[in-house]
Amino acid sequence: MGAADAVLTMAPDPEDMWRPVPVLVTRAEGMARCRGMRMGYAPLLALLEPARNKGYKRLAVIGIPCQVYALRALERELGFERLYVIGTPCSDNTTTENFHKFLDLLADDPTTITYLEFRADYYVELRFTDGRKKEIPFLKLPISKLPADFFPLTCRTCVDYTNVLADITVGYMGGEGRQWLLVRNERGEELLSLVGDEVKLCEPGSAGKRRSAVAGFLANTERAAGGLPLRSMPDWLRPIVGWLMPKIGPRGLEFARSRVEMKACETVVHLRRAVPRRVRHMVPAHVWALVAPYGLKPGEDELPRRNDASGT
Repeated sequence: MGAADAVLTMAPDPEDMWRPVPVLVTRAEGMARCRGMRMGYAPLLALLEPARNKGYKRLAVIGIPCQVYALRALERELGFERLYVIGTPCSDNTTTENFHKFLDLLADDPTTITYLEFRADYYVELRFTDGRKKEIPFLKLPISKLPADFFPLTCRTCVDYTNVLADITVGYMGGEGRQWLLVRNERGEELLSLVGDEVKLCEPGSAGKRRSAVAGFLANTERAAGGLPLRSMPDWLRPIVGWLMPKIGPRGLEFARSRVEMKACETVVHLRRAVPRRVRHMVPAHVWALVAPYGLKPGEDELPRRNDASGT
């Protein structure tokens, strides 16, 4: 439809489908190979200048929050006639090598896994080259077997799970099995209108209670940050709780709220442990409001100073 000259996004590395590489897509059919999830670090914004040098005036960028923050900082000097920013909710990242180790724990034949999705119904779905599918409850994921540094500190202290600087955020976190849309401004509305009748919209639902789930997550995070082993649920109880969670656990908007509060708690705990002097620079006031119900309150040296204009 000509809304954008090119789309800047991630595609799979030709030699490793799980490794992301930045690409500029100029034809609609080229977006098909960008589908799916992949894990690893890749310099998405490194293609901004090449896009400008090619004469592209209208650019769409698909990115996660940390990429979008940097993009917004550069936006004015880039000088694009139109910039559309499509965000996804934050996805804790790791190296592609680490991710392969995670896949090794999920299946006896990890090299045949072609698809992985963390679903809103508390299951991870795997698909294999022979057409098989495998569903693993979140509670049965081998998280305790991952190294302590599997996720970097930058991911464990991210306070923007919902990608607030994107024009539109697309994800699953509040969708109850459907995709979740958060339209933030006029450009987001413009992007949604381009889809027309191909998208069916409905109000998000909300069910269950998040408090006990967030409190349990906080307790385990505090233990992990202190070098203690995670509390492990007895194996006999896991199938029962795994069956109950999609029925009585937080769902829809309540699931989204639980993830936002979990990330907020995680941020405070890990910053206090690893770099306490940065807490007052890196924890916004609204995050303290989110964690207060769980007993996390700022000390005097953890609040931003009024005369600290640099934020560094």
